[in-house]
Amino acid sequence: MASDSKDIAFDYSPYFRLYTDAQIDRLILNQLVSPSDDPKSVVRSKDVVTLTESGVSARIFIPNVRDPPRKIPLLVYIHGGAFVLGSPANPPFHNFVSSLVEKANVIAVSVDYRLAPENPLPIAFDDSWEAFQWVISHVNGNGPDPWINEYADFGRVFLAGESAGANIAHDVAIRAGENKLQGVEIVGLLLVHPFFGGKEEDKLYKTLCPASSGCDDDPRLNPAVDPRLRTMAAHRVLFCLAEKDFLREKGRAYYEELKKSEWEGEVEIMETEGEGHGFHLFNPDSEKALDLMNQLAAFLIMKNQDPKNCNRNGRLGILGTDFLLFDRGQFLIKYQDIAFELFQ
Repeated sequence: MASDSKDIAFDYSPYFRLYTDAQIDRLILNQLVSPSDDPKSVVRSKDVVTLTESGVSARIFIPNVRDPPRKIPLLVYIHGGAFVLGSPANPPFHNFVSSLVEKANVIAVSVDYRLAPENPLPIAFDDSWEAFQWVISHVNGNGPDPWINEYADFGRVFLAGESAGANIAHDVAIRAGENKLQGVEIVGLLLVHPFFGGKEEDKLYKTLCPASSGCDDDPRLNPAVDPRLRTMAAHRVLFCLAEKDFLREKGRAYYEELKKSEWEGEVEIMETEGEGHGFHLFNPDSEKALDLMNQLAAFLIMKNQDPKNCNRNGRLGILGTDFLLFDRGQFLIKYQDIAFELFQ
């Protein structure tokens, strides 16, 4: 929404301009990709309303599954955009999730939370938590969406997001641990170029979230001070950083804090050299973006396939001509030979 005010509070051109009267100019064209429910598509997608009262929606993606259908891991994805931009229907986010669904063979739900400043924070956090609750309402196979009922394996759930969306996904994991979910196992949390705070006041965040100090006493900006962190509902967390990202140091600082915390899961980190914030969205066909996609897919796959549950010669199909053999709980994998489907 354009503002009559001439007083600019934050100028993040060419993306957005935020004014002192809490109005915003979104400077980039809001391009949208329609969902595709073509059964012949490699990945099918559709939009659903998750919260009738607010109109909050989500886009669901499923791979072209085999007949008969079988349960596959469930990914709940939350897009970035500084809390003020973005939608699951924007081409970078739609294409990213679609590619990840195809490569990792998962069902994904991409949350379309309401944006600030029109909807001040923590509305985006609450929308995402309520959308997650809508997703897990399908745990017994009788929820409102047939795709989730049929395909989602609630014993293999992942949360993921990038930038501001990574912060929101982390908050969902915190709340999930606090609420002791029944029948739902959050295996992993993917934080791609995550937004966290530091000791100095984050003025943009404070503007978007008037109840926050904008400093490191806010548990969303600095989860290390959150007493609920010890029960965060994820067995593994992967931090994906970029060398030239302005958020890199804060992401690495929280990685170090999480390692030292009372949370008992496994934490991993990877960093892409020579790249900046969100590079994989802006140049998805670049070699480094494809490497990142492979890393994310490998995390979703290998963290979910238990070799002990495979037959002695259980085989994983991979991207390429080679194959993986499980042998009494051991498996071999090359760096870029990423598995995508388990054969019993």
